Amino acid sequence: MYFGEQPVAEAEGAILAHSRRLNGRALKKGRVLNNEDLTALKAAGIERVVCARLEENDIPEDKAADLLAGACCGPQVRVGPAFTGRANLFAEADGIVLYDPERLDAFNLVDESITLGLVTPHQAVTRGQMIGTLKIIPFAVPESPVRIAEALASQDTPLLRVAPFQPRNTIMIQSRLPGTKESVLDSTLRVTSDRLDTLGSALVSEARCEHNHDSLMNALRRAVAADPKLILVSGASAVVDRRDVIPSAIESVGGEILHFGMPVDPGNLMLIGSIGNIPVIGMPGCARSPKLNGFDWALQRLCAGIDIQPRDIMRMGAGGLLKDVPHRPLPRASARRTDNAPAAREPEARRPNIAAILLAAGQSSRMGVTNKLLSTLDGKPLVRWVAEAVLGSTAGRLIVVTGHEATKVSAALSGLDAEFVHNPQFALGMSTSVKAGFSALHDGTDAALVCLGDMPTITAQMLDALIAAYDPVEGRAIMVPVHGGKRGNPILWDHRFFEEMQELDGDKGARGLLAEFAHLVAEVDAPDNAVHLDIDTPEMLADAGGTLEKAE
Repeated sequence: MYFGEQPVAEAEGAILAHSRRLNGRALKKGRVLNNEDLTALKAAGIERVVCARLEENDIPEDKAADLLAGACCGPQVRVGPAFTGRANLFAEADGIVLYDPERLDAFNLVDESITLGLVTPHQAVTRGQMIGTLKIIPFAVPESPVRIAEALASQDTPLLRVAPFQPRNTIMIQSRLPGTKESVLDSTLRVTSDRLDTLGSALVSEARCEHNHDSLMNALRRAVAADPKLILVSGASAVVDRRDVIPSAIESVGGEILHFGMPVDPGNLMLIGSIGNIPVIGMPGCARSPKLNGFDWALQRLCAGIDIQPRDIMRMGAGGLLKDVPHRPLPRASARRTDNAPAAREPEARRPNIAAILLAAGQSSRMGVTNKLLSTLDGKPLVRWVAEAVLGSTAGRLIVVTGHEATKVSAALSGLDAEFVHNPQFALGMSTSVKAGFSALHDGTDAALVCLGDMPTITAQMLDALIAAYDPVEGRAIMVPVHGGKRGNPILWDHRFFEEMQELDGDKGARGLLAEFAHLVAEVDAPDNAVHLDIDTPEMLADAGGTLEKAE
């Protein structure tokens, strides 16, 4: 790849290396310069620009990122569309992230231009959570290192996968000594039930017995007879030796002790064994608390169907000092609490919380007497096409702003998971509907997609491409689709612009903000004209193959 300074007159088709602000517009780095761009640069008095040109056998950054990220993806991993050489990887199930760190190192050692960062191996993640990011550093990379990295990522099995949590019916046994408070056992029961719940498993029964060999042995026999998938034993006194009460009771009913102790604190005194094919865990005392401890690491793996060997436990020392870590084992545990106690969230590389605002309030005066949103394409109302595209995307919430013929529009979207906000001032212009939609957003919304109800050919894939490219930390705070050099809709807005949306007026929407904040706008290539096709007239509807019949 050529990289260097070139005269503007010779730069057509080159890749701009650094963003340039011109009069009323911005040329972003990575842009392939066209004749219009060169004219604007010359008009601004710029004679030379730093740029890049691909050479034979170079692979463009996005193409290389898509290729390598796809090669890395194993079961239950999804890759987002590449943008500026970055492709993010997401978990497709609640579960445990699995990969070989040495294999990851080998991948990253292929060439400095190819990088892959992943969350810690064996980390518990939730569906939709970002678990990795693949970044191609320059604008292009030679084919040879790409092919080597591709082979390393895909050989035998893909480099990265997520092992989903599998339901495990669990029985818990708690022992007690004279003076043991039932309230302590009740609390341990609740905490353990919550832990299992976050992992998709259930505590089906609990038994309490005296903390002696015979009582525990009898309780274990009854538990085994019920044929659970897991048995947990919480002792009134911590296990301090393989010959202590709990391990000896397990062996007395035909079980075996696989390992005692672990290099994780809290959690040092955990015991793991089995009775037949039923795993048994002797819980450390710290498991009475919801705070993360070594027991969580073992429980998460078992609930993901991952076999635990002594060597696996003995290798948990890296990162095994968990003292004073306040968070629960999984972030969604806090959402399931039924008491009023606060629960801290575990830090995670989460997917942004994106809402979609569907503007469906207009009078469609250019369509005549017919409400264009209720006109049909292949038997389906136009507005429903857009709503279904949103619901098929990774956007987390759909807000529909109604106005003109609100009841009929709502009926056209019946059965869909949408929230409706009525705009009584719809006749005053689009800005009033934009305000109504943004006013309905929940606290904590990171960004919002503003979609038009008369664009029935918009796809979920196009919406996902906008969402995947969104990264306000890297300066991509407004995402705009582009086809044929012309910007279109929908547009994604970072939360920093929500207040500005409340100051709009008239019928121009938020287009003025694109010029005002040009340095934060990033363009995403659209594969077709769908981002421009808003149906405003009967002729346009007919050209698209639709009819003026209203939805029932």
